[in-house]
Amino acid sequence: MARGWESKSVEDQLEERERAKREAVAPVSTEAPAHRQRRETLELTRSRLLAQINAARSDAHRQMLDRSLQAIQEELETL
Repeated sequence: MARGWESKSVEDQLEERERAKREAVAPVSTEAPAHRQRRETLELTRSRLLAQINAARSDAHRQMLDRSLQAIQEELETL
């Protein structure tokens, strides 16, 4: 098995476990469906950005991803 495939599988498993924990702990939300969907989209984007930051080799790319992550986190805080 190729190393890249193996690490992706582990990453998917960890992300799925974290998502399951959030769903188990989170009470039933009274948020509007559009609001809840936006929050979920932002959380998924945040997870993807964190994975990309860990894989980034270029400092300039990592800085760009950090700025994107910061913008996502600020938007999550306002929701």
